Amino acid sequence: MNSRNQILGTIRKQLPQSAPLPDLQGDWIEYDDPAAQFAQVLTSVGGVCHVVSSTAEISTALGLPLAEGQRVVSGVSGVAEPNFNFHLISDPHEMADVELAILPGKVAVAENAAVWVQADFAAQRAACFLSQHLVLVVPKSGIVSNLHEAYDRIQADATPFGCLISGPSKTADIEQSLVKGAHGARTLQVFLVE
Repeated sequence: MNSRNQILGTIRKQLPQSAPLPDLQGDWIEYDDPAAQFAQVLTSVGGVCHVVSSTAEISTALGLPLAEGQRVVSGVSGVAEPNFNFHLISDPHEMADVELAILPGKVAVAENAAVWVQADFAAQRAACFLSQHLVLVVPKSGIVSNLHEAYDRIQADATPFGCLISGPSKTADIEQSLVKGAHGARTLQVFLVE
């Protein structure tokens, strides 16, 4: 027996025994007011939560329009006046100078303030991470208490891309110097629409 087969044989003898998957039915955390919990957690991670009665209120709350020359994309009908159409972008790198991206969210999770965002095409996906400021618009009926409920609602295979976003991008080095916007948007605002 050569050394390779001897090593592999020893490894095979040490493999862990298979075990059944855990039961995912349980007493998961539930909140009396998931919207209030979501807003509290989002604030604690550096985001801002607004509750509005309709999407028409969002542009006013954002203080739009922005300064002349700043690029705005909107994937939410009736919110903001986008000054370029990201559906026409073939190279996501063209999104590098986007100031504000307004995108729909499907589900908001109260326990960690994460919002499920789906993207059907590359430029929409890039807008989540390349824009300076990100606004996510979620129906208030889309708020759930925990991730178990969220996974019951989302369809991960429905689009080519989906992710959970919680708070603006931030990183800190060993000297505890916090940098916002290092890997994504510098600010995140979530609008919960009644």
